Amino acid sequence: MPGRLLKRAFFEAPPERVAPLLLGKLLVHRTRGGLLAGRIVEAEAYLGPHNDPPDPAAHSHRGPTPRNGVLFGPAGHAYVYSIYGRYFCMNISCEVEGRAGCVLLRALEPVAGLKQMARNRGLRVFPPLRQRAPQGWGNLKELTSGPGRLCQALGLARIPHNGLDLRDAASPLQVRDDGCKVEEVLVTRRIGIRHAVDLPLRFSVAGNGCVSGPKTLGGRFIFPQASTVTGMKQFPSSSRQKKQLQP
Repeated sequence: MPGRLLKRAFFEAPPERVAPLLLGKLLVHRTRGGLLAGRIVEAEAYLGPHNDPPDPAAHSHRGPTPRNGVLFGPAGHAYVYSIYGRYFCMNISCEVEGRAGCVLLRALEPVAGLKQMARNRGLRVFPPLRQRAPQGWGNLKELTSGPGRLCQALGLARIPHNGLDLRDAASPLQVRDDGCKVEEVLVTRRIGIRHAVDLPLRFSVAGNGCVSGPKTLGGRFIFPQASTVTGMKQFPSSSRQKKQLQP
């Protein structure tokens, strides 16, 4: 397995702190056919119901249910749910047990198992990752750009992946750190939701071609070594300002 497992404490923080620090980490699925892996290049934070006010876009905002129970458990677990009765999305639980923050994984840059990812997506065989620039980005984006696509490419579903501990060496699904450093992160409002749309809680690797969503969505640049986005409220979509965050 590439890299090392993250410590539990990494995930036991507010999701708006965890999300930008997840960028550059690897999501690895160990399958019978080999490893499928992608580098996290886009993620969205969803706040727990203890926040004032609660985040109305979060699955946890009305409290624990049979569907969202994983979110109220220990940090660092996979929360996988279905959408439209056909596709799946994957979140990672954050904060200490009972607080139910989470991070939605929105896009990966494929790293290992590209041919199997393409088969899982029902697509033709894709070029090697080294051919991604400049024309290859389009092909790679078809694999794992978007929360439903990345789950399909990695073969993830609610059963059997919901609730897996992502930092357990015995788990088939893990988040690992191979030392990749992300120099700059773009922060924008979240996309694909109807509630709390102006909160700056979507984080992506600046300039990465596998990021989903519109290219024209404005935001602010931050340095991912920072530990918090406290104080970043709603901002004009035209802003291109770099912001060094304080710990």
